[in-house]
Amino acid sequence: QLQAYGGGLVQVGGSLRLSCVASGFVFDDYPIGWFRQAPGKEREGVSCISAGGASTYYIDSVKGRFTISANSAKDTLYLQMNNLKPEDTAVYYCAPLVACGGTWSNWNYWGQGTLVTVSS
Repeated sequence: QLQAYGGGLVQVGGSLRLSCVASGFVFDDYPIGWFRQAPGKEREGVSCISAGGASTYYIDSVKGRFTISANSAKDTLYLQMNNLKPEDTAVYYCAPLVACGGTWSNWNYWGQGTLVTVSS
């Protein structure tokens, strides 16, 4: 299971920290990523962290604003989101990946997302 939480309503320029608690697989064995799906749009990859946490990847639109991290002892993935913009409004999900580096291939193992709404 994957349970994301921490979303909410925030004003432009505000911050949120998302968490995703994983179970059912060995957390350290897989790269894990954050995805989001905005209303009327397809799901897109946002950021990922390699297995063991040695490297990270961000899409251009969130670079410098979002920071991904993981706590393997807690099987938890985090996404610190700063300087939020209206275009960040979406449901955010986490998922284990085949690799971390921008391809976003995954195991189709999804859980419940968390809604982030950025108001202008």
